[in-house]
Amino acid sequence: MTMPLSVVARLGAIALLLPFAAPDLSAEDEVIEEIVVTADFRERERARLPTSVAVLSRETVREAAVQHFEELTHLVPNLNWAGGSSRPRYFQIRGIGERSQYEGAPNPSVGFLIDDIDFSGIGGIALTWDVAQVEVLRGPQGTRYGANALAGLINVRTVEPGPETEGRFRLLAGGDDARGASAAFGGALTDTSSFRVSANRYESNGFRDNVYLDRDDTNGRDEIDGRARFRWQPADDLQVDLNLLYVDVDNGYDAFAIDNGYTTYSDEPGRDAQRSRGGALKVRKDFGETASLTSITSAARSDITFSFDADWGNPEFWAPYTYDFVTRFLRDRETVSQEFRLMSGPDGGLAGGAVSWLAGVYALRLSEGNREDSTGLYVDPAFGAFPLEKDLRSDYEALSTAAFGQLDWTPADRHEVSLGLRVEHRGADYVDTLDGTPRNDLTDSETMLGGQLSYRYALGERHRTYVSLSRGYKAGGFNLGSVPGEDERYFGPESLWNLETGIRSEWRPGVLESSLTLFASRREDQQIGTSTQLVPGDPSSFIFFTDNAATGRSIGLEGEVRWAPRGDLELWARLGLMRVEFDEYATPDGLDLSGREQAHAPSYSFALGASWEHPAGWFARADVTGKDEFYFSDSHDQKSDPYQLVNLRLGYAKAGWTASLWGRNLFDERYAVRGFFFGNEPPDFPNERYVRLGDPRQIGFTLEYGF
Repeated sequence: MTMPLSVVARLGAIALLLPFAAPDLSAEDEVIEEIVVTADFRERERARLPTSVAVLSRETVREAAVQHFEELTHLVPNLNWAGGSSRPRYFQIRGIGERSQYEGAPNPSVGFLIDDIDFSGIGGIALTWDVAQVEVLRGPQGTRYGANALAGLINVRTVEPGPETEGRFRLLAGGDDARGASAAFGGALTDTSSFRVSANRYESNGFRDNVYLDRDDTNGRDEIDGRARFRWQPADDLQVDLNLLYVDVDNGYDAFAIDNGYTTYSDEPGRDAQRSRGGALKVRKDFGETASLTSITSAARSDITFSFDADWGNPEFWAPYTYDFVTRFLRDRETVSQEFRLMSGPDGGLAGGAVSWLAGVYALRLSEGNREDSTGLYVDPAFGAFPLEKDLRSDYEALSTAAFGQLDWTPADRHEVSLGLRVEHRGADYVDTLDGTPRNDLTDSETMLGGQLSYRYALGERHRTYVSLSRGYKAGGFNLGSVPGEDERYFGPESLWNLETGIRSEWRPGVLESSLTLFASRREDQQIGTSTQLVPGDPSSFIFFTDNAATGRSIGLEGEVRWAPRGDLELWARLGLMRVEFDEYATPDGLDLSGREQAHAPSYSFALGASWEHPAGWFARADVTGKDEFYFSDSHDQKSDPYQLVNLRLGYAKAGWTASLWGRNLFDERYAVRGFFFGNEPPDFPNERYVRLGDPRQIGFTLEYGF
């Protein structure tokens, strides 16, 4: 779990690039603003939450991201993602989370919300233009926000409407033929209403060169998003918010090569597209100082196309063999949710105001249709032809209903005890047909219980500590599509017990603050995403499916320090350490994983950085992030390599204008974000390690204007 010494050298190189030594003794101390976590029922300050949470502010998102949440994930320790798509859709928090689309029924371990709209499991549309805050809550969250989340929650909030007229415009250009244009504008409509609208367009070539087609854009990115937010507040005790979203991510997908490089050889490059439309209506009514009622109604529809050249080659590449396979997945997903919560106000508590309370109900209907259309032909001069035509269609529906409640008791000034409970029922139906023939008609139903008990204590005015015990759960379901055997069609529910303790400190108010969390968890009947190749020589038969292991356990920590020693300088450091392993488990292929670390769970991850702003308008920001090696899958023993990334931003701001030069992955580190181990090379098809590489170095320029 030791960090490479090269990190120190790279930090030294960054220090030389930043003019931190320029004195500005007249500048006032930088005030570290109080952070409110909106994913909490009561929208409390981060310091009061009994859970580990990382918050990325509007300034951090603006400075550290070019276009997508993918570029921010490295700033959050113990958060990882799987690069099996053009943009990350699948996230892992503390080593828990799906890694691909078809690891069982669509019931993700990590919740993903954008402006109260549920996009869990399809987070590829998380573009960062006009984002106000990103919150990553680690650990079970079923009693902290409406939906259930076994591993944690990622909550993305865009800029809210306000009465002041405000606008922001951006143009960018960079390497990989990147280019983009963005705009946001808002203000008052009437004395009681306001609005904000935003639009964004981004294109780039995708960092791949297809030598067979003589193209550099087969893995390209073409991303559009538009948002509209409206707020109506006819009285002090009533507020209505309407959020509308449209995102069209129409990207190429040509990311894998036999030699694991950035040069590809496919003759039929794929497509990774997601078009999502969604809306959320949030109404809050206050009943004096006694209680408040909140209603959140949301709906979304996503049309997803995912296709790829399954053999990664072309006729010349595979000669004298004919080896040509293409796989396409078409996915339609609809969600509708409704949440009501009634919450006590300052005068509505119990026991003379010492106990505040909350009660709520939640319902989510999910409908998803999938079609797998795979075609191919393998011809071996010695053994003949092996054609493939596969048309698998499936429909999945699930209805989740839940009731939850929470009591917060303050027996004395410095003490607070919180108890939350949640009971949820989930019913699901699944049918499929293969080549027009009905095959499966399945149902499943489960009732699950989760909760959280915590104790918080204030050590004076500057230090707060807590300890909490929580139980999360995740429903079972069906493996969609093909499975190794019909006894693996079903998988059961799992549960997670999580014990953690933490302390948050303000060593010097407005200048120096820190947090540290220690956690230990145990998963029972753990759902494991494994993979296998059903037919040797047929890459389209490489499948993912979910199985239940016995138990898994994890232990680790998350720490953060922020320091503003001067008014023009801020430094930060974030660290995550964890050990996530199986107690006892053997894969269907006979690989014994007992005691082994689980997939996509690097033992360390870190983010170090600094930002500097001179009163004259010059500014700079540097980030160094890194991860330890991790297993790619629970189906084999192949690993990534440890890596560190360096990002830098330099610029000048004056009179509303901002010009900046930025560089991502400045040292051009080669690092893997997804890996497989299977046979894809004729005629013997030996199992080999294949990886998808993360983005190489990119330099760009951004011009912004705001008022």
